Amino acid sequence: MRKTTSLGFILASALALTGAAYAATGDHDGRHFGGHGHRGHHGMHEAFAKLNLTDAQKASIKQITQATRAQNKDQWQALRTQRQAFEQMTPDQVGYQAAAARLAQAEGQATQARIEQHAKLEAQIYAVLTPAQKAQLATLRSQREARREQWKEFQQSHPAPATSSAQ
Repeated sequence: MRKTTSLGFILASALALTGAAYAATGDHDGRHFGGHGHRGHHGMHEAFAKLNLTDAQKASIKQITQATRAQNKDQWQALRTQRQAFEQMTPDQVGYQAAAARLAQAEGQATQARIEQHAKLEAQIYAVLTPAQKAQLATLRSQREARREQWKEFQQSHPAPATSSAQ
């Protein structure tokens, strides 16, 4: 459980950092990093705005994210095509279980590749930052985590009222 939580946190951090870095470049046509529609980048976008990135840093981060996206486009398109083909099948079709197994294996490999690619991307972006910006980013991350913990505590002490379906 702890290993899964740690891996999830690492992946979420990588996604937030890379998406925010791309958003911080200010030239992204309103699209989200990777085309996945992740909406959790707003906080990191603010963090990068607080880091006062230079124009050269913004350009470098933009170049890194665009190169990574271009590199991975064919891989993600192939997975999307495989997923769509499986979704078009019905459970009584011949080969349905085999297609499910192939898709599960492809999804697992894609998850592994995504985590590795995001870690590489985060390292490249992190290398663009100055030591002072890295320290400030660490402070902003710990502040964000403290706010998350406060929110969790608030939610636990103030449970949402139960909805009544009898009318």
